[in-house]
Amino acid sequence: MLKIVFGDIAGAVYHPPTYFDNQYEDEWITDPLSVEMIRDIDKSEVVSANLIQSPVLGPIPVKEISGGVKTLILMAFDTSGWIFNASACGDNCAKWIMAIGRKKDLTINLHHVMDFDGVEDFEALMVNTGKTVHSYEEYLVEAISIKER
Repeated sequence: MLKIVFGDIAGAVYHPPTYFDNQYEDEWITDPLSVEMIRDIDKSEVVSANLIQSPVLGPIPVKEISGGVKTLILMAFDTSGWIFNASACGDNCAKWIMAIGRKKDLTINLHHVMDFDGVEDFEALMVNTGKTVHSYEEYLVEAISIKER
């Protein structure tokens, strides 16, 4: 289940891209989930564990993929127990965050109200209040009430 914590918290990695650059494993990059996320978010193709083909930048090393994709890959594969700042992702990552949260317990940290509009079967536990929300509209109401505190 997806769990969302708003605001500064202990145990959160505020800048996941830097953490990724120093911790990722080659097999994470070639996993079908990563290949699909890189294709969708960065519009790029995984050639190998060390090479990505970008339509804009040409051949690039893995460390040059977007911060959003790096954060998603960490959410999917890192087992360190860190909570990752999902505000490092663009709203185009929201559907992937939910997909990862459906496959495993995933706690994310947000510093903004992420746009989950259009994400199917939305469900998340709002850790700040303990309320489980079951739609984007419920999420918005709860998120705004948290941000106003």
